[in-house]
Amino acid sequence: MGSKNKLKRFNENKTFHNVVEPTRDEVLTNALGLKGKWNEKFFKNSNPVVLELGCGKGEYTVGLAEKYPDKNFIGIDIKGARFWRGAKTAIESEMNNVGFIRTQIELIEHIFNKGEIDEIWITFPDPQIKYKRTKHRLTNHQFLQRYKKILKPDGIVHLKTDSEFMHGYTLGLLHGEGHQVLYANHNVYHNEGSPEEVTSIQTFYEKQYLEENKPITYIQFKIS
Repeated sequence: MGSKNKLKRFNENKTFHNVVEPTRDEVLTNALGLKGKWNEKFFKNSNPVVLELGCGKGEYTVGLAEKYPDKNFIGIDIKGARFWRGAKTAIESEMNNVGFIRTQIELIEHIFNKGEIDEIWITFPDPQIKYKRTKHRLTNHQFLQRYKKILKPDGIVHLKTDSEFMHGYTLGLLHGEGHQVLYANHNVYHNEGSPEEVTSIQTFYEKQYLEENKPITYIQFKIS
C-alpha cells in the first residue's frame, strides 16, 4: 500500500464514529473514560462484548457482528490502515455493534475493566517462532493472564490459525497450566464438528492459505 493511500485511510479513520485511536498515555490514564463503560458510552446497550485481537482488515470482527447482532464486537490492531476496511464496511452497512481500537494488544487491561469482556478471538496471529520473539506470542503465559483479567469468569477464548506450531504450542501451554480446553481441531475444514462461525467466516489471508492447502486449526478454551 502506498504512503498516500495509508495517509488517506488514517485521515478517514479520524472521521469514523466506530474507531478509537488513543495515544499510549490516554490508554494508561483512561483519559477517554471508556474503561468499564464500553457498553454504556460506546455501544449504548448492555449486550456482551467480544474482542478480536490483531484484527487485520477486520473481516472477522464484521463477519461475527453480522452473524450475532445481539453482541458487540471490537477489533484491535496497531495498524489502522488495515482495519480501515472493516470500519468503513460497518458504517456503510449501518452496523451499530462494531468498533475498532488502534492500540497495542499488551495494553488491553488498561482499556477494559475486570470482567468486562465475554469472549476473545485471536485470528491468524504471527506465531513468533524465534525464541527472542516469544514475549510477543499472543497465547503465552503473560498474555493469557491479561485476558483472564478482562474476561468474565466463564469467558471463552478462540484461537484460529494456519500455524501448526502455534496450535501445538498453545495446546501444550493450556494443558500444562491446567486451563480448560473446550474444543480443539487441527484441520477445521476436513474434520466435522467445528463451530459454524469458524468455517463460515474467512479472512483475506485465510483464503490464500486454503488455496495453498494449508490446514486451518482452531482451539476454544477457558483460562483457569
